Amino acid sequence: MKTTDYLVKSMTKDGKFRAYAVNATQLVEKAHEIHDTWSASSAALGRTLIGTVLLATSGLEEEAGMTVKIQGNGPVGYIVTDGTAKGTVKGYMGNPHVSLPSNSKGKIDVSGAVGTKGTLAVTKMAPGDKTPYTGEVNLISGELGDDFTYYLAQSEQIPSAVGLSVFVNPDESIDVAGGFLVQVLPGATDEQIGELEKKIQSLPLVSEMLREGDTPENILARIFGDDLKILDQQPVRYECDCSKQRFTHALGSLPEKDLKEMIEEDHHAEAVCQFCGKKYEFSEDELQLILDKKIADEQADKELSEKKEK
Repeated sequence: MKTTDYLVKSMTKDGKFRAYAVNATQLVEKAHEIHDTWSASSAALGRTLIGTVLLATSGLEEEAGMTVKIQGNGPVGYIVTDGTAKGTVKGYMGNPHVSLPSNSKGKIDVSGAVGTKGTLAVTKMAPGDKTPYTGEVNLISGELGDDFTYYLAQSEQIPSAVGLSVFVNPDESIDVAGGFLVQVLPGATDEQIGELEKKIQSLPLVSEMLREGDTPENILARIFGDDLKILDQQPVRYECDCSKQRFTHALGSLPEKDLKEMIEEDHHAEAVCQFCGKKYEFSEDELQLILDKKIADEQADKELSEKKEK
């Protein structure tokens, strides 16, 4: 299957606005396949994944990462996504099996699935950074595009417009998915911002534009016309970087009594990645090695602490 997924970065020729647009159809389809999401859950998770990839590619340094957590009072519960500046993203949610009647506009009721009360939190992590930064805002609509827009304005002080859209087929597969992010840069006049707002409000849904055959470049051209410089184009994809080593580290952080219980009662452990569903088996011997290392490390820390006190 030919990949359709890529993101375009651009700026207006006068330097007053920067804009990103992405086709993320296969990315959201992969998330649907991994998590067996039903329509409303697909749209909620898909929009969050698209929002995350737009925020990560626009606001992170090369090796940094970002986690978005949405906790609403709707039936999908929580949504967690991780994104990188390289355009990779992954996610999971509380309840992937939510289908709801269409909303008053005849569309998937994402707000009903996510809820209108709750929070959207974004945590940014740079390599070697021991104190990652988290910004959090209250949900304002649960439609998620509005909520990402509100986050950028409140937490990052960047006036922005975010459009997110997922079209789900009757068989639950993803027909199209994509989005855009437009940000106001210093020097833009109130008149220019007003014109931009009118243009964005008159746009069809991103899913409608993608279904008509529009590319990310076409979507940006619908907003800015010819007044646009394309700066970069990059692939985006759903990618999980889990490994047995990571789960070994996670098991090592458990209390000793829990590890002993696994060894003496269960004689093995199975860890399942929430992002991709991959399973990792740990034998009794492997668990014993993890426990031995934990005890040795704790003893070494204790001895070091006692030396410092002397």
